[in-house]
Amino acid sequence: MFEIGQRVAVSVPGSTGNVGPGYDSLGLALGHYDDLAVTVTGGGLAFELHGEGSASVPRSAEHLVVRAMRAAFRAAGVEELPGLRLEATNRIPHGRGMGSSASAVVAGVLAANALLPAERVLDDRRLLQVAAAMEGHPDNVAPSLYGGLVISWTDADGYRSAPVVVHEDVVPVVAIPDFEVPTRLARSLLPATVPHHDAAVNAGRTALLVEALTRRPGLLLPATEDRLHQPYRASAMPPSARLMTALRERGLPAMISGAGPTVLVLAADRHQAEQTEQVLAELVARGTDSVAWRVLRLRVDGQGAKLERHPQQIQG
Repeated sequence: MFEIGQRVAVSVPGSTGNVGPGYDSLGLALGHYDDLAVTVTGGGLAFELHGEGSASVPRSAEHLVVRAMRAAFRAAGVEELPGLRLEATNRIPHGRGMGSSASAVVAGVLAANALLPAERVLDDRRLLQVAAAMEGHPDNVAPSLYGGLVISWTDADGYRSAPVVVHEDVVPVVAIPDFEVPTRLARSLLPATVPHHDAAVNAGRTALLVEALTRRPGLLLPATEDRLHQPYRASAMPPSARLMTALRERGLPAMISGAGPTVLVLAADRHQAEQTEQVLAELVARGTDSVAWRVLRLRVDGQGAKLERHPQQIQG
């Protein structure tokens, strides 16, 4: 079924989940990419890994990309895992709330799908089901797949997503700290119930956020207010919580990216992005947390993952 020498390459954007008030329902594709190339070989698994997390991830069938490939093959009715050579360059930091695991899952699912014979190829809807099932939710895998802002939900038919085009003026700026916060820890801090008023505030802010990101970026500061998850998770990332608060006090639409600890500002335009970088430089310089921050100005990725098929490269 698989031809030795088949080779595919995929570039997958990172993502930020929640996007402020849109807890477990909104995701935004960030222009910061992991690249993967997969070649079918005569047997076994081989790895050439570079960049973020490359020293610590398993070089075995437990590698997340391999697991995602196997899940896609099985969804297509294929139990066989061929010999594979994986070449990866990872730029999305691990454990920082920028969708590193989702990007790996999407890369694996798309690579596997591209290697399948035409009669077994999965359509876009099934690809989303496989990827979201591995992640446990669609709000990071969906923007990595489709690009832009993606609204996601679950119904009787499974995971559903609706991509939305983001206003061209919006500029993401991230401050990435030198510490990690496991998603499981961040989620464990959330209460089982929240006050009705807080839920109502978040519903209104989430609706406003869609308007702000698509038509009126000047509304991003009020639109990014959140009461459902960030206040409860602050104890797991005090430096990030303090930095986010300081930025918002200066009129900048800052939030925790995903489950944290990266701080994300969705600047309304290039001028506000420059202002954000200046304020971040000032705040970081006088900080007392002994945390090293890496500041990056990114863009909203509007296309999602990009796949390339190559001629046969190797034999045997």
